[in-house]
Amino acid sequence: MASLKEIDTRIKSTKKMKQITKAMNMVSSSKLRRAEQNTNQFRPYMVKMQDAITAVAGADKNSHHPMLRQREVNKSGYIVITSDQGLAGAYNANVLKHLLKDIENKHNSSEEYSILVLGQSGVDFLKNKGYDIHDSLTEVPDQPSFKEIQAIAKKAIDLYSDEAVDEVKIYYSHFVSVLENTPSMKTVLPLSPEDSSLGHGQMSSYEFEPDKEAILSVILPQYVESLIYGTILDAKASEHATRMTAMKNASDNATDIIDDLSIEYNRARQAAITQQITEIVGGAVALE
Repeated sequence: MASLKEIDTRIKSTKKMKQITKAMNMVSSSKLRRAEQNTNQFRPYMVKMQDAITAVAGADKNSHHPMLRQREVNKSGYIVITSDQGLAGAYNANVLKHLLKDIENKHNSSEEYSILVLGQSGVDFLKNKGYDIHDSLTEVPDQPSFKEIQAIAKKAIDLYSDEAVDEVKIYYSHFVSVLENTPSMKTVLPLSPEDSSLGHGQMSSYEFEPDKEAILSVILPQYVESLIYGTILDAKASEHATRMTAMKNASDNATDIIDDLSIEYNRARQAAITQQITEIVGGAVALE
């Protein structure tokens, strides 16, 4: 049995750890509320963009814009969204496992794909596994702005436009609720017929100048950047929710450990008191 001092030290250290995890839980809860607010505020913009895409691309079935044209896939581009820091449960592991499973099932060589990574956790993991990373973005803010994300989104679009890759897929953790998130994948390039007809097309009766192809060359890259940015906002909400849950579980586990150690401490203390009484009584009897 451990000594009273050792048990007391463990109790104190666990209490300090509980204070830290409880504070991190509260911080993550606050960040989650802001992340959900950002997602809700961004949604009306996406709706208007979808309306414009539907009006221009949806009505023009013969559009030859590269972002709307399916082509043979010889090389794939993957964007994977992870966190910069740990302590988020299985958030990073689930997303990376989903990515690696698809790579192993689909590709025989690293020449058949390019990876763009958001988050230091993903960069470290993939480098340790020996994967080549085409580009990365670390130190992503908890509440990222569109401008901060636009650079790497543009690199993904350029890869596709230059035909360096024939498709672009994004891997992330989809936020369902505080207690649920799911590793997900969606194709952002080329845009599917469903993507180009998500809006209501209220502008379909408008005349477009100079022509629809010229307009598509401007708004389609912006739309894809918006898709990527909206996905990152979704992933950030999932990250904060997962970290909040992980820190709550850690705090609850700390409470259980403290309770168990307190019982052990009281038993050890009682045993020590009993031993002292026994020694005193034994000494008194010896003196008689």
